Amino acid sequence: MGNKPVHKVLVVDDEEPIQELLKYNLEKSGYEVKTAGDGSKAVEIARKFQPDLVLLDIMMPKMDGVETCRLLRELPELQKTFIVFLTARSEEYSEVAAFDIGADDYITKPIKPRALVSRIGALFRRDTKKTGTSNAISIGDLTIDRTSYTIKVKDREINLPKKEFELLYFLAQNPNKVFSREDLLQNIWGSDVYVLARTVDVHIRKVREKIGDDYITTVKGVGYKFSLN
Repeated sequence: MGNKPVHKVLVVDDEEPIQELLKYNLEKSGYEVKTAGDGSKAVEIARKFQPDLVLLDIMMPKMDGVETCRLLRELPELQKTFIVFLTARSEEYSEVAAFDIGADDYITKPIKPRALVSRIGALFRRDTKKTGTSNAISIGDLTIDRTSYTIKVKDREINLPKKEFELLYFLAQNPNKVFSREDLLQNIWGSDVYVLARTVDVHIRKVREKIGDDYITTVKGVGYKFSLN
């Protein structure tokens, strides 16, 4: 137990009582926790703290949660970091915006602290199972290394946000096999996270923009596959 690495969590919320409540319950469960009251401060702390997970509100002063998420996803050192929105905003467009910008989960308030800690634990457990079988995949000019979360096309290195990387890696592990959107939602986001099907389309489009159109093929009426030419 003493050798088990401690996961680091950054709580970002402009309401101090919520910060303290979440900090108390997360530390009680063994996490190392830092807090921030706005998006700008969160990005500043994240660069130094390098959290394994960020709990992020949407409605905040100076910088909202969606913009904060975008900036966090641009930091190479946070490519493996989970970003979970915890917010009172329950509108579908807010949820879509959150997943489109790279969120791993979207939870609406109020939520009981024990339920939140359990959900966070499930994210880490699922990630451990994936990394346990991680390896580099080389196909043609494309190399995908899950250990370092790096991608190379020819000699050009590309950084992908966590979910875009997971999606590409999963498809590349199963070349020429067609997966429906529902299959990809289940395997990449998991059954305990509710995500709209169009989120898959958005992530596929973003991956293609970065690595080119030669690798992921759309099978009309069915889904997507990684093509071996």
